[in-house]
Amino acid sequence: MYEERASLLEGAVVWTRTEDAPAARTGAVRPVLPDGCMDLLWADGRLLVAGPDTHGYVPDVWGVRYVGVRFAPGTAPVFLGVPAHELRDRRVALSDLWGAAEARRLTERIDEAADRVAELEAVALHRAAAAGPPDPLLGEVVRRLERGGTVAGAADAVGLGARQLHRRSLDAFGYGPKTLARVLRLQRALTFVRAAVPYAEAALGAGCADQAHLAREMRDLAGITLGTYVAFANSDTAQPSGSSTSA
Repeated sequence: MYEERASLLEGAVVWTRTEDAPAARTGAVRPVLPDGCMDLLWADGRLLVAGPDTHGYVPDVWGVRYVGVRFAPGTAPVFLGVPAHELRDRRVALSDLWGAAEARRLTERIDEAADRVAELEAVALHRAAAAGPPDPLLGEVVRRLERGGTVAGAADAVGLGARQLHRRSLDAFGYGPKTLARVLRLQRALTFVRAAVPYAEAALGAGCADQAHLAREMRDLAGITLGTYVAFANSDTAQPSGSSTSA
């Protein structure tokens, strides 16, 4: 079961998810799909960071309750103190980034909290206030790509050359702007699909050339078919986006 709400941290989401061990035994496990985001996670007494995904990720630990803060694309690296490309397609212990003593202190704080969701969010708020704001130019790039704009158009809008944008995108998103555009387009399509829009219409509405194009993107980025995705989405409260669970 998955639940989420808007965070007090601007642009972020706080969420909880409990994995079902019987589902894991039968293989009926929902993969985590790329969404351009990164997450700070508490998972059964461990603090982890989920980096930006370039393909569907299937967690390998089951029957645990996850609590997370999902950061909007491009906003987590300043918070974490590490370029996003160093965490691409990875789940790492927070101790690897912030040191063992600090990670242990925060883990104990959250373990002992009556409301672990609120406590993890408080950790994120405190850290974000000390870290400072993310790159505002990259925020504008995200907004333009989310609306279906082109990479070239986004680069022109923020006054960056192609190489500059690519370099700064690696630090902010974990991959280049073209990959981010593909990930965000897939997420737009899946929003339509969850609303029961026919696949062909969802593909065109998201900016794909046709349904076959969307099917290829789904296979390449998610590793599952649209039909499988719909079956997962209908099985419980649908998880709308990607990097939310870890192991």
